[in-house]
Amino acid sequence: MAQFFDHIPSALQDFIKRQHVFFTASTTAGARINLSPKGSDCLRVISDKEVVYLDQTGSGNETAAHIRSDGRLTIMFCAFEGAPMILRLYGHGRVLPRASQPYRTLLDSAFASDEPPGARQIIALDVESVQTSCGFAVPVMAFDHDRTMLTDWATRKGPDGIDTYWRERNTVSIDGIPTGMREVLEPAAGD
Repeated sequence: MAQFFDHIPSALQDFIKRQHVFFTASTTAGARINLSPKGSDCLRVISDKEVVYLDQTGSGNETAAHIRSDGRLTIMFCAFEGAPMILRLYGHGRVLPRASQPYRTLLDSAFASDEPPGARQIIALDVESVQTSCGFAVPVMAFDHDRTMLTDWATRKGPDGIDTYWRERNTVSIDGIPTGMREVLEPAAGD
């Protein structure tokens, strides 16, 4: 049976910290619903009302576009090991652009200043509601290891190659919604 909370209880914070993968869901009016898997130990619980994840360069930048346009964001975790459970965090997201002061502060405090090649932004979720449900149909699977392909790709591209990739593929969503990357890549005069 589903349970709801207005914060992330400590037992659920511990559950989150043990997960190897999570999923983000976002949308805005007139746009496709985006559902993305995330891994590589990139999520941190900041408090019982906030989680953040270090977002790495991807083929698109849908979550950032949707957050800037609509704000709503859901993060979901599934127990693939141990007792079954599905955990959803509902709330409003914020995009913290790379090299902004909020980004740098969280990178230092939550990620021990470890910025992987191709790090694009930090996505913060201000949690408004938390839901658990049974997860009885989720299969049991053992974790083997994280893939290094994304980091390897970003390392080969280098900073200039990543900037070019962002310009070509990450400035608007697949539905043409601005992601905020253009402002990061081309700051206004005097910035």
